[in-house]
Amino acid sequence: MEVDVCIVGSGAGGAPIAYVLQQAGFDVVVVEKGPYIKREDFSKDEIALRRGIFRSNINEEFHVIYQNGKRYVGKECGWSFNNGSLVGGATNFMSGYFHQMQPIDFRLKTEFGAIEGANIEDWPITYEDLKPYYDKVAHVVGVSGEGLPYPPLKENIAAQWFDEACRKLGIRPVKTPRAILSLPKGDRNSCVYSGFCGSYGCSSGAKSSSREAMLQDVKILDNSFVYKLDSDAKRVHTLYYFDQKKKSHKIRASIFVLALSPIETVRLLFNSKNRYFPNGLANSSSHLGKNLIFSAGGIGGGVMKKEMMHEDLFTELQNRALFLNRSLKEWYVYEKGNRRQKGGVIDFLFEHSNIIMQAQNRMWNGNKPLWGAQLAKRLEKINNERVIQFEVFNDWLPTDRCHIGIEPGLKDRWGINVAAIYLDAHPRNREVANFLGKKGIEVLKKMGATSLYYSLSDDPPTNLVAGGCRFGNDPKNSLLDPTCRSWDLENLYISDASFMPTGGSVPYTWTIYANAFRVAENVKKQLRKSIN
Repeated sequence: MEVDVCIVGSGAGGAPIAYVLQQAGFDVVVVEKGPYIKREDFSKDEIALRRGIFRSNINEEFHVIYQNGKRYVGKECGWSFNNGSLVGGATNFMSGYFHQMQPIDFRLKTEFGAIEGANIEDWPITYEDLKPYYDKVAHVVGVSGEGLPYPPLKENIAAQWFDEACRKLGIRPVKTPRAILSLPKGDRNSCVYSGFCGSYGCSSGAKSSSREAMLQDVKILDNSFVYKLDSDAKRVHTLYYFDQKKKSHKIRASIFVLALSPIETVRLLFNSKNRYFPNGLANSSSHLGKNLIFSAGGIGGGVMKKEMMHEDLFTELQNRALFLNRSLKEWYVYEKGNRRQKGGVIDFLFEHSNIIMQAQNRMWNGNKPLWGAQLAKRLEKINNERVIQFEVFNDWLPTDRCHIGIEPGLKDRWGINVAAIYLDAHPRNREVANFLGKKGIEVLKKMGATSLYYSLSDDPPTNLVAGGCRFGNDPKNSLLDPTCRSWDLENLYISDASFMPTGGSVPYTWTIYANAFRVAENVKKQLRKSIN
């Protein structure tokens, strides 16, 4: 096959580029490891259709993880960073909490100075550079909220209680933008308020996954695993992939775009080393795989009990179709002693509506399972209480010890070396998360919640991964230029989250979408220049 542009990966980093270039009349193909799952196949089956079902089989495709001096093999311990092996990737299963990075996120080193033990760098672009593309995402993909193309989603009465608690505490609540349609868009329906957003595919088309929003008219090779890129000293010329029967095929293109995921993109480049790039494709700087980051933070919550309020109010609270949709950005930057400290965001939400998950959360007393009357009594609480949770998002500081490599000799089902993930958490991550978690607890307490809890861990979230191919202004300390093109190879772009030097204090998806639209414009310019 010969095309103008070959894009590997169909998630948030790949779909916008396919969308823009397809509309511009270029011959584009998207290569995706997983299958194409139709909207109507995402029924609300509490067991069969969670995100984990669409991960790669961990016995066949896995990682090796190094943490605190220990080595873990994914297929032996169940630890996996693969997310959403299907067309649209993990965007099919996101909760859709959309926040833009703030101007200060693009210049952390300038604003806060160097941090001992961390590799903080300013971005080579500014918020103003990305702002038009944030706006484009809101219109093309579909984002609901105040001042956005689609009005806010319907809210549960608890949102009013949250706002009142914040008023009493002297803080300003934020209505959370959501990548969920509140009104129909084209052939996509508006939200049906099933409560099955996080970890589930959307059967109405309302969730703004890349599959729903941008890939309807694009040529897609699904069930196709890319295992190698081949290049000369200046250009990639051939991509190799296996089909389901492990038969090898190749694609030639004028431009190649990698948007697999940070870990898989880095693995592909290491496994594509050649005589021009003996340390990994496009890796003359030796920065491939370095500065792996995640989203730091923690989770907390509390219980609103029926016995503590009027029955009519509790009935409204138990309406599981409506959203809470509240966030706090009050401490995005805060004062700690005599210094300014970068903080983060706290998102508030209800416990997931999946009744099986709710039952599982209540069937344990410590590490012992409950049985019989004890279990029945605990399960009855589902009808007499409503759990409000919160998630803290703050910067995971990049360090030398947190990076991606490959594990020579240990291969996946395709016979390709698996990724080695080296984990390290800077102590500042936990310090900031702990501060924010206490603030979340204060709000829930003021709302009248009981059984308050908060927990944090140095284990990273497996669905919020970035870094490994950071962009910058200097080829000596970055893999990509400011347009996300390889410094080494003039026709290779990388547009998944691996380009990010820092992750901000928000979930990444809106930023990945926005940057991919920005990259698409640069690819389009390069293609038109080559034609002329």
